[in-house]
Amino acid sequence: MYVGHGGFHSIVLGISFCRVLAYNTNAEFPRYPSRFDMPNFKQIHYFLTVADLGSYTQAAAALFIAQSALSRQISQLEEELDFVLFDREPRGVRLTPAGAVYRERVMTIPQTLAAAAEEGLEVSRGEAGVLRLLHSSTIPAASLMPVLNRFMATSPKARIDLDRASSELQVSLVANGSADVGVIRLPVLRRDPRVRFVDLATERLWVAVPNAHPLAKRDSISIASLEHEQFVSAVYRERGGLARVVTDLCLKRGFVPGAAQIVSPKASMLDLVAANKGIAIVPQRMAVLGGRGIVYVPLLDDDAISTCALVVPQLPTLLVKKFADILIQDAQSAFTESLANH
Repeated sequence: MYVGHGGFHSIVLGISFCRVLAYNTNAEFPRYPSRFDMPNFKQIHYFLTVADLGSYTQAAAALFIAQSALSRQISQLEEELDFVLFDREPRGVRLTPAGAVYRERVMTIPQTLAAAAEEGLEVSRGEAGVLRLLHSSTIPAASLMPVLNRFMATSPKARIDLDRASSELQVSLVANGSADVGVIRLPVLRRDPRVRFVDLATERLWVAVPNAHPLAKRDSISIASLEHEQFVSAVYRERGGLARVVTDLCLKRGFVPGAAQIVSPKASMLDLVAANKGIAIVPQRMAVLGGRGIVYVPLLDDDAISTCALVVPQLPTLLVKKFADILIQDAQSAFTESLANH
């Protein structure tokens, strides 16, 4: 049995290109020099079938329609196009030069429509598409790789656009649609009704010190013992994230963290520690960044903790939901493991 052009069924063949004109799009469609609208997909499918088989009789049999009905459809298509598509011969038909050019232009339409339908279905199921993911500099991409790998395994046709932004900025970017999801560090001062926050696991804070620093030999350190140290991490209370957490912890002990000559709110603070410019309080996951010349010492204070969170739209896509579910499961597993270790 002849199938041809992607095996489209009759329900698909009824789709008319002229219906597309009813939608408000930016596409511009040509005006045909006749009283008919743009050719529909059924006519194009019939035309391609006749062109492939070179016979109205064989094409009608393959399409399960009467030959007279097929002839009428082709004649109507020729009227709409205002040129002849086939020359009749004793044993069938042959494309005219104009018909050959037309066939060359329209022969990929069935495959294009089939691919568009398949891709649309995959996106609607959360199996494909682009996930625009943001993360804070204190949540290194390396620490997210296990989650990213699991996500890509469940959605192999999806793509991730990964970028770094401050926790405060992520709220705005996700809210206005410039990003799909963000992994932030609490607290954030900026709120927006268009997004919601999902708390993830709480992690311990450590002190990053140069390996020649006296504190590098300690098994643990209290925050109070850092009163006279120089911090290369930026000291801010007017912004959220790690800077706010560290500043508040120090203020509770009665001191303002002293600023080193060079400070940075980003992961580059570890480069400053390695260069012996000062110390920094960082989440445990930042230790994966390593760096020669740095020793990480845990803080022993009970409140020396920091929490990450997801920022997602109020109406997330299926792709966002799948990623969020995987990240939440990972956070819960990490929390359970930490309880077991203690």
